Amino acid sequence: MTTKERAFLKSLAQTTDPVLSLGKASLTPEFVEAAAEALKARELIKINVLKNCIDDPGSLAITLGERTRSEVVQVIGRKIVLYKRNHDNIKIVFPGEKIKTAKK
Repeated sequence: MTTKERAFLKSLAQTTDPVLSLGKASLTPEFVEAAAEALKARELIKINVLKNCIDDPGSLAITLGERTRSEVVQVIGRKIVLYKRNHDNIKIVFPGEKIKTAKK
């Protein structure tokens, strides 16, 4: 991911509300599965790390990125932003990017 693409995703994430909250149970297999489903549906998700979660948001972001095969866009305070392109249903088009559509 280039710095321009990361900056574009950060700007999109500013207006996005968190779709998941990570709490006391931390990273469970169910949470990872929910995050993967949300990434498939939205491509860009924001996760709120609650105060009762004792783990570091930075390390949680790296682990969650590895487990969902997604890119960590940013970690600010207790917010994590992840991105994963869905090649079957592209929702986010980067500036200057041309998407090839299948001809019917």
